[in-house]
Amino acid sequence: MEIIIAKNSGLCYGVKRAIQIAKETLSEERGKVFTLGDLIHNPQVIADLEQQGIRSLENLDELKEGTVIIRSHGVSPETYKKIEEKSIKIIDATCPIVKRIQRLVEALAKEEEEIVIVGNKNHPESRGLIGYSQGKGIIIESEAQAKKLSKNKRRAVLVQSTQDMNLFQKVAAALIERTEELKVFNTICQSTQTNQKSTSELASRVDTLFIIGGKNSSNTHKLYQISKRVLPNTHFIENSAQITSEMLKGAKKIGLSGGASTPPEAINEAVVRIKSNFERQIHREKIVQCQS
Repeated sequence: MEIIIAKNSGLCYGVKRAIQIAKETLSEERGKVFTLGDLIHNPQVIADLEQQGIRSLENLDELKEGTVIIRSHGVSPETYKKIEEKSIKIIDATCPIVKRIQRLVEALAKEEEEIVIVGNKNHPESRGLIGYSQGKGIIIESEAQAKKLSKNKRRAVLVQSTQDMNLFQKVAAALIERTEELKVFNTICQSTQTNQKSTSELASRVDTLFIIGGKNSSNTHKLYQISKRVLPNTHFIENSAQITSEMLKGAKKIGLSGGASTPPEAINEAVVRIKSNFERQIHREKIVQCQS
């Protein structure tokens, strides 16, 4: 049996930075520390931060005191304003790449008729980007939705930083047919593109592949979908405990890949779990052979 880990899988720069900012804030601030929504989309990391004293709040109305950390996905200008009105200190852990996309949307809103954002409508990054569009932004989740848009003279299209390149290309192609002047901006972050490519390549080389990450992580879902297109025997798991002997049955080469919010410990634990299952399987086979 051979275990292969996809290159560049696991925590990206923006996530590492957000976690570091959160820990520094906890040590520097005297009062309570909160995040507005989960800092990153990984239940193990969030549980660890909560144990250290950083509580995640989903509703802005719950925020009454202390310091609030803006999560890596960013928020809208309106959200910043509401927090400032509460006189609560803000620590901004928005990913720098997301910040650049926010500034792009803000600039495009001054000159374009419509701004199409390819992404998940319920994802915090996409919701935040809409807030910078001055009412000109719409979120498109599929090629089919793009094809239903009315024809327009001018529009711009960009993409949530953790989206699937394949989807972005299809939506952009559909918009070309419906727009006289279309500006296309590939705003998928380089780390995401690299991870998607290495995961796809790995899927073509192994018998079974495990995608490790939080179920609410957009980029991890995209990795799963990309791998599944290449290798049907792909499994999406949140932690190593979900790996079963049945999943490993008959596999000689096993691949592992993690989303941008997947800590290295989660991948290492999966390696240990797979090896342990394999050793137990070999042991059982030896016993059966001896009995025969």
